[in-house]
Amino acid sequence: MDSSTNSLDDASADGSADFADRASMMEVRLQAQEDEITLLKSSLADALRKLRLHDQLLPLLKQQLIAVNPSAAGVLNQVCWTGSTRLSSSSAIDGIRSTTSQLSDSIVTNANGHIESPVSMTPRPRPATQDRSTQTEPALPGQDTGQKRVPLPKRAESLQLEDALPSGKPLVEGTLAKLHRVPGCEEEDKEEEEKGGGEQEKELSWTSSVEEPIQPTTIRCLQRDDCQDRSCSPEELASPSTSVRTSDSNLSSRSGPLSPIQEGEKKPLVRRNSEKLGNPEKQRKRLDKKAASSANLLSRSPSLDNRAKELVSGAGPPGSRRGTYSQEQSIKMFIRGRPITMYIPSNIQNYEDLKMEPPFERLELDWVYGYRGRDCRDNLYFLPSGEAVFFIACVVVLYHINNRTQRHYDKHTDCVRCLTLHPDKVRMASGQTAGVDKDGKPLHPCVHIWDSTTLVTLQQIGLGAFQRGVGCVAFSFADSGAFLCVIDDSNEHMLSVWDCNKGTRHAEVKNTNEAVFCVEFNSNDSTNIITCGKSHVYFWTLSAGQFTKKQGIFGKYKKPKFIQCFVFSLTGDVLTGDSEGNILTWGKSAADVKTLGKGAKETFQIMRQTRAHEGSVFTLCSLQGGAVLSGGGKDRKIIRWSADLAPERECEIPENYGAVRTISDVDGEELLVGTTRNAILRGTFSDGFVAIVQGHMDEMWGLATHPSQNIFITCGHDRQVCLWKTEEHKLDWCITLEEYGLCADFCPNGSVVSVGLSTGRWMVLDLLTREVVSESIDGNEQLSVMRYSPDGSFLAVGSHDNFIYIYNVTESGRRYTRFGKCNGHSSFITHLDWSKDGKYIMSNSGDYEILYWDVAAGCKLLRNRFESKDREWASYTCVLGFHVMGVWLEGSDGTDINALCRSHSERMVAVADDFCKVHLFQYPCPKPKAPSHKYEGHGSHVTNVCFTHSDSHLLSMGGKDTCILQWRVIRGGPGDSREKLASTSTSSPEPATS
Repeated sequence: MDSSTNSLDDASADGSADFADRASMMEVRLQAQEDEITLLKSSLADALRKLRLHDQLLPLLKQQLIAVNPSAAGVLNQVCWTGSTRLSSSSAIDGIRSTTSQLSDSIVTNANGHIESPVSMTPRPRPATQDRSTQTEPALPGQDTGQKRVPLPKRAESLQLEDALPSGKPLVEGTLAKLHRVPGCEEEDKEEEEKGGGEQEKELSWTSSVEEPIQPTTIRCLQRDDCQDRSCSPEELASPSTSVRTSDSNLSSRSGPLSPIQEGEKKPLVRRNSEKLGNPEKQRKRLDKKAASSANLLSRSPSLDNRAKELVSGAGPPGSRRGTYSQEQSIKMFIRGRPITMYIPSNIQNYEDLKMEPPFERLELDWVYGYRGRDCRDNLYFLPSGEAVFFIACVVVLYHINNRTQRHYDKHTDCVRCLTLHPDKVRMASGQTAGVDKDGKPLHPCVHIWDSTTLVTLQQIGLGAFQRGVGCVAFSFADSGAFLCVIDDSNEHMLSVWDCNKGTRHAEVKNTNEAVFCVEFNSNDSTNIITCGKSHVYFWTLSAGQFTKKQGIFGKYKKPKFIQCFVFSLTGDVLTGDSEGNILTWGKSAADVKTLGKGAKETFQIMRQTRAHEGSVFTLCSLQGGAVLSGGGKDRKIIRWSADLAPERECEIPENYGAVRTISDVDGEELLVGTTRNAILRGTFSDGFVAIVQGHMDEMWGLATHPSQNIFITCGHDRQVCLWKTEEHKLDWCITLEEYGLCADFCPNGSVVSVGLSTGRWMVLDLLTREVVSESIDGNEQLSVMRYSPDGSFLAVGSHDNFIYIYNVTESGRRYTRFGKCNGHSSFITHLDWSKDGKYIMSNSGDYEILYWDVAAGCKLLRNRFESKDREWASYTCVLGFHVMGVWLEGSDGTDINALCRSHSERMVAVADDFCKVHLFQYPCPKPKAPSHKYEGHGSHVTNVCFTHSDSHLLSMGGKDTCILQWRVIRGGPGDSREKLASTSTSSPEPATS
């Protein structure tokens, strides 16, 4: 964007600053409230789940006791419900032990692992209704069912299952496995609840099944307290002779109590879970079906049975710290206060012993794709070494136009905004904008003076002296570049002059509140400086450290809105190009005493006006011999003018490259032209111009590498889809779409590529013909990810409508038919990956969910994430997962990492963060605060990263900086010299290790 546009934007921003601040505060408060609600919902769902499990266990145990020994029913009824007669301790203990002994002897396991009772068994009476608000007792043999129920007392003596067992007789392991809720049972339980008509709660993706294990070997029955009746004392109730709590010590040590059933005084019980109260008979049948479902699941999966036993015997206290190792099963991390449980794979025996180290591989900047011409000017120079110098993002590129090699000056910490060449044609000065680090602390703008031959920084000027950024820089010519003039981006656009050798400020003055586009020293006098911009041309004189200003007088000529550029003629006159398409010649005139009165001084006025272009004159370039080149905006013309401004030659650049932004002379005949569509052209008036540098023009998100060739594809908000060659470092082809693309992926056979667009539409392009071979629409929201299965038989399309659409792929990627839809995410899809067998999908969403899908079974959601912990994935781009948990910094808000990519060798993972950095971690990196190699170069949030098919290069893509960086992967190891996987002439400093 032009500096004038920046000024207008600043003005409008000031006018709406209060509204923007209020809106931002409201958004922050709303997000905080949503996070709190999410946590409360998750805690409530977990508590209700546990209560529902307890409700299921009590009737099952009671029914089994009564079924195998009806005589125990009377004892149980007397213990639990009768408050008028004191319980006989000895008879109760004997009766229950006898009953439980028969129960233990009668429970058998069939060949399939089902828990069954003997065929010859007393007929089971009708079980009690489980609706606590209307609790009833089962009809026992010989008992009058119409008998009036005795009111419940406040408390009753406790009854545990261990007490009911004969001394020294262990519990049946199958019973423990059956009663314990283990991973794998959730799905069938939910299905049974749906069939039973109960209201189903959604189980959050981060809920850990082993965080707080439930051990149902201790059952607390209704307690009875006759102390108020004075029938017994508290001491008697607690004594071994009167209590039924005398359980085996070994069993008691293994058991963990269930939540007690609380009863109020003379009040019916109210159900505490979220299920609606319904028909008691319907409730009983649903519980029976759930019990059978759990038993069937355990019998089908011996591994689940064993895992349940391990959970019962090896459970410890629950851990909830970030990065806490919990029961050798899972570990929990937090993002924005939301817990996310990661299940530890089976091949990791001791999580705490894992050591996180930076990878042996490192990155070295190999190539920079793009040029910043859309909103910067005078940023293209040609050196005697044969190199064109320009910048994009935080990198100044030195591109040899004949050898097609690049060198990079990358000492800047934020986006480079301006560039100038020293009179010695070796030294360069480049200014950067202000920025912020990852903690929100400001990074001060400054100017670097550096050697273009050695890429060594010679001087850093103005650190902390400039505001917002550096907009314009210029060396003095008359004194061989002893001074540097700088204009910053503050409201007053401060003009300052610096000593290049000492790095000290010589003078400073407020310039103007309007946008400033250009500054230059007079080529013959270093005390004279000219600035131009919106509606002004200022002529400055520096004397004894003080500035005096004279404004150019337009007189009878129309005052243009913008003065875009200027140069000095051989006669010393100033030539300016403006937004009206004119070239104005400025000169000194004697003081107009008649008009201005006595004491009037000389002024700068327009001596001549020359019509040059239709639309703005964006750039002027002076040649040897006095000739001048002008570049037009609207007409895209380059015109050569003689010294007296007579047109000599002209040409027009192709429309697809945009308008002329800047011109640099190569040898008097050959020219380099920077355009507004971020391209650099090379050519002559007679032969025309061809592009030697091209890039995107707006924010980019879509990136994919070919499965077998050294090519990659990109797409972005500029509606362009571009195919690049990594070895030749050039653009192969580019097409323009009707909507902008956000994601892409190559078919495994390499013949076609699919591109997802912003409207829910996606298309498949043939790489050779560039024709659309297939297209479809899924929803009306933007698509965020496209991913083919490893064998190319399926295509998964992730959308912002929270769905993943699955397509069958046939005819070598040219025919697509809808296979199914994955429905279960509560927010938009961000990333997804296929398993190596092509049957399963792992996906992330905007609310930090990790879900797994069985595509082969009909896009079925796998509610038990524990079962996917050992699954192998063909690619790894999901930012949330156990294997990449260490890439997240402490206190991350969930948007700090935009993308990641695991290498094909599965040895390293590259990360694109929101702070303009590319990180390289070892893979896997499952522990918090994992070390990494950190690389700078982007000037905006890094939107995507991807390895080439051979892992020889890594590609990273910036957002607003429109820059693509190609990194060479350098492999190393302990004691080994570095092995370069590819070689070019690019130079780069050592990266920092975080």
